[in-house]
Amino acid sequence: MVNIALIILNALVFLYALAIGGFGYLTGGSNLGIVDFYYTWGFIPLELTSGEAFRTLGTGFGSQVNVATPAPTWATIFFGMFMHGGLLHFAGNMVYLWVFGDNIEARMGHIKYLLFYLLVGVIATLRHWFFFQQSDTPLIGASGAISGVLGAYLMFFPYNRVKVVVIFFLITAANLPALYVLGFYMLLQVIQLVTSIGVSDQVSVAIWAHIGGFVAGAGIVAAYKLLTRQPIWPSRYDSQPSSPTQFWRGRPLD
Repeated sequence: MVNIALIILNALVFLYALAIGGFGYLTGGSNLGIVDFYYTWGFIPLELTSGEAFRTLGTGFGSQVNVATPAPTWATIFFGMFMHGGLLHFAGNMVYLWVFGDNIEARMGHIKYLLFYLLVGVIATLRHWFFFQQSDTPLIGASGAISGVLGAYLMFFPYNRVKVVVIFFLITAANLPALYVLGFYMLLQVIQLVTSIGVSDQVSVAIWAHIGGFVAGAGIVAAYKLLTRQPIWPSRYDSQPSSPTQFWRGRPLD
């Protein structure tokens, strides 16, 4: 229920951004309206570092637009978690959330799952801020929070077999343990960190946020298991989710 609500909320924000940015937004392009949207509601590390919110933004044509956020600067940490930089960014995140989030919600319960999702999202954002405190580039995307969900999934269901469609020269299907699928996900984050791949020239895809969220999600679950005297790493027989997982993936998405 909560997982579906999160997907719907992300979709509504995506449609709003599409209405502002036009069809160019689908491919990561931008116009003045979408840049205004990013700077008004996205998380800007420099705002948190300096304690001063951006009020105006120069357009390069001698004019300025109002980008003042009608909320405290810290609140953009949450706003930015529901914004995306294009269709691939949005679709990739929602696929991951759809596939893995329902099992974590079933394991944690609705309220705890919502609190967990927001907490790992905040931790992921602050991880990005730690490395880019002077950046004035807006940070957007649900990737940090979703990475936390993936980290939790790894700790709860590492041996659950995930149905994957892999496109690599040939199209083939394979049932792989979540341990391998999520391990590959983290490998992609490291590769993207090295190559600095983004989705738009106006926003930052925070690979450190992805890594921070994943580690936070796994760490929170491990701490919970430790406190409740459960095995931190489950056996093959104790790690089956309440419903099967299918993960259809072509090329890696942010």
